[in-house]
Amino acid sequence: MKETETFKMDIDTLLKDLEVDPNLGLRDVDVEKRRNEYGDNALEKKKGETLFAKFFNQFKNFMVIILLVAALVSGLLGEFKDTIIISIVVIINAILGLIQENKAEKSLEALKNMTTPLAKVTRNGTLLQVKSTELVPGDIINLESGDYVPADGRILEESSLRIEESALTGESVAVDKTIEAPVGDRVPLGDRRNMVYSTSMVTHGRGKIVVTNTGMNTEIGKIAKMLEGESKLKTPLQVKLEDLGRYLGILALSVCAVIFLLGYYQGRPLLEMFMLAVSLAVAAIPEGLPAIVTIVLSLGVQRMIKKNAIVKRLPAVETLGTASIICSDKTGTLTENKMTVTKLYTYDEKTEAIGNELNSNESKKLTLEIALLCNDSTITEEKGEKKEIGDPTEIALVVLAYQYGMFKKSMEESKPRVNEIPFDSDRKLMSTIHKEASGLRVYTKGAPDVLLERCNYLLINNEVKELTAEVRDKIRAANQNMANDALRVLAFAYKTIESNPANPTSDTLENDLIFVGLMGMIDPPREEVKMAVKKCRAAGIRPIMITGDYKLTAITIAKKLGILDEKTTAIEGRELDDLSDEELASNVDKYSVYARVSPEHKVRIVKAWQANDKTVAMTGDGVNDAPSLKAANIGCAMGITGTDVSKEAADIVLTDDNFSTIVAAVEEGRNIYENIKKSIHYLLSCNIGEIVALFIALLINIPSPLIPIHILWINLVTDSLPALSLGVDPPEADIMSKKPRISGESIFAEGLGIFIVLRGIIIGLVALLAFYSGWSNSVEIGRTMAFLTLAFSQFANSLSVRSLDKSLLKIGVFSNKRLIGAIVISASLMFSVLLIPFFRSAFELALLNFNQWLLVFIYSLIPFVFGELLKKLLKSKTVKAI
Repeated sequence: MKETETFKMDIDTLLKDLEVDPNLGLRDVDVEKRRNEYGDNALEKKKGETLFAKFFNQFKNFMVIILLVAALVSGLLGEFKDTIIISIVVIINAILGLIQENKAEKSLEALKNMTTPLAKVTRNGTLLQVKSTELVPGDIINLESGDYVPADGRILEESSLRIEESALTGESVAVDKTIEAPVGDRVPLGDRRNMVYSTSMVTHGRGKIVVTNTGMNTEIGKIAKMLEGESKLKTPLQVKLEDLGRYLGILALSVCAVIFLLGYYQGRPLLEMFMLAVSLAVAAIPEGLPAIVTIVLSLGVQRMIKKNAIVKRLPAVETLGTASIICSDKTGTLTENKMTVTKLYTYDEKTEAIGNELNSNESKKLTLEIALLCNDSTITEEKGEKKEIGDPTEIALVVLAYQYGMFKKSMEESKPRVNEIPFDSDRKLMSTIHKEASGLRVYTKGAPDVLLERCNYLLINNEVKELTAEVRDKIRAANQNMANDALRVLAFAYKTIESNPANPTSDTLENDLIFVGLMGMIDPPREEVKMAVKKCRAAGIRPIMITGDYKLTAITIAKKLGILDEKTTAIEGRELDDLSDEELASNVDKYSVYARVSPEHKVRIVKAWQANDKTVAMTGDGVNDAPSLKAANIGCAMGITGTDVSKEAADIVLTDDNFSTIVAAVEEGRNIYENIKKSIHYLLSCNIGEIVALFIALLINIPSPLIPIHILWINLVTDSLPALSLGVDPPEADIMSKKPRISGESIFAEGLGIFIVLRGIIIGLVALLAFYSGWSNSVEIGRTMAFLTLAFSQFANSLSVRSLDKSLLKIGVFSNKRLIGAIVISASLMFSVLLIPFFRSAFELALLNFNQWLLVFIYSLIPFVFGELLKKLLKSKTVKAI
């Protein structure tokens, strides 16, 4: 519908035009019809590049251009064989690059599709959660604090509804919404207070809207039409590797220039030296490394999705490997998120276990009634399955009431809610006003220590009496006893009022209350979290619990999970307030448990650890958790209980709200980084080997052991499949037994730099030795032996680089089957060049006898044996890491 019509229309007229009953919502048949008409509620994606354009882009690489120039020069000088072979190599390389790019794009696109938010919609008279992309005009949506508005709509009901629309209107202050239509026709977008807009965020209150526009017809959709495509995201590691590539390029070109000038000085043919220098420059630079890194990262992200962790931003994958602190909420993350009420306290009946009959106790009945009505959660049945929607604590209250035959829908019909003050994490209370036969009654629930201060009276034996200091102490003792049993305790109170206030506030509504009872509930620790905490400690990662629960409750759970030990202690939010930021940073390692904290405290805790050079992962689910999620190095939002705001602010979304998922993600992040290092190790050591072989041959003035075609072919065969297979190497068994990697640490740390150089030198020397062994027969045989030795030694090298400190036998020869397959395919390509007469002639190779093959085999194993021995030397501290 046109926006100029919807904001000023009479609501009844609008609903009639949209053909929807606000209480029942749309029927399934209406939804299907409108989805066919309007399509998905999503912004149109920009058209991607065609396959041909992507293929053409592969030739824009600087080194590829050099190869094409070399092919052209060869053709002009009559060396058509070189022109043909160089062209074939370039085309094959472009095809491989295209395949890699498509894989990376598909992986990232699948990742984006996993982050589709949900919307609470009424259809067929039932409240459901559906993907926001499935919404259509006419849908009835329920909004509450923390939700992103999924589509443009007109407000039908609201209670203290406030929405932040800065992304659309530029107004930084949240806007108070109303049902009333603005006066006038030419009302600016920001002044249409009776409308809500897609992508804006609910910061306070709740409301009900009818969807008027979806997809590209929304206000944000109109803006999207005017925007150009977004830039591709590059991780810090990719940026580092691109810089490394440039430095290597300059170095390689310098070496190649020296080789060319040296060959010219020795009187070698200019064309031969030009082609050799060009081929060597192309071989020396691992131009495929950025593509390999992208694929490794995206495949890692896909594996994380299978482990219930959706990584929204690729840099988070790298950061995970450096995580040294994991700050986790207790409820639902460390525990099962299935709160169950186990104890109920009223002053006249004292504390008793759930399961007894209600009898005629008015206090107990009223406590259940308040728990059921002062509650935003619902339990519905869909296709024979119960569906729980809402906060786990509130759901536990609804479940308890159901056990006693009290049902929310019928209760709300007899005592409808007419006003409310939504729950707020700062005041720790929620109040609702209900219309009853006897008048209006306020129902309030919240933290016992807060609520008890608001009460002046007590319901006992069906009578209202004054709440004395002695009685207060007994209630506090009951509360403390429940907390000592690791129960989360809620208090319940009520009062009657004469009229419904237009704008209820805590000061006017939540005082002079009548205390009714307490309920104690428990959310048991997840069994798998105990093992995850143990794994964290072995990995040098400190698990921290942050919760709004009481200190004793938090300590009990933390001890059961192994988070709290004799070396650390717990601290409450009010104690944090007494510490300056500097004092907290100096003492932060003393605390493993933070209890009764507010969202603001979370930011301070994150910054305190960061001030100690720690990489912090932080979990959160509420609107007010967004600042701490952003402040943390890795923000982890809850996928089940998390609000849209927290998910938007986070780097990772945990689809199962489980602490062990964070640990699994850290393990995956470490493995991804290690695998990228393995690919770099392999590529650079092999490239150094090629340079060493040619450079030494020129220095000692012997024929070149390789011709340009050999170098280009080896580069093509060895730098693709084996390098990519190393990128998906399974994690080493002790990867979570090592300390976290230091943020900003060089990728060549832990001995990798010296390994690369030494391995490269050995590969180059054995290739030169192979050439020398065959040269006595003929230059052609010598080059054939060098050609095969250089390739096969690199294949053997790929097996050895899988670990810097463990032998291949220890990690398992066949533990990476993809690498074995890559070696088999690459080796087959090498054999095909030698055994097929046409290619053997084109590559100027010769058939070898048994003794020559035996030497090739022995020489090819030397770098592998050297690498395995070097590991032992490094491990015994004989060789120091650089």
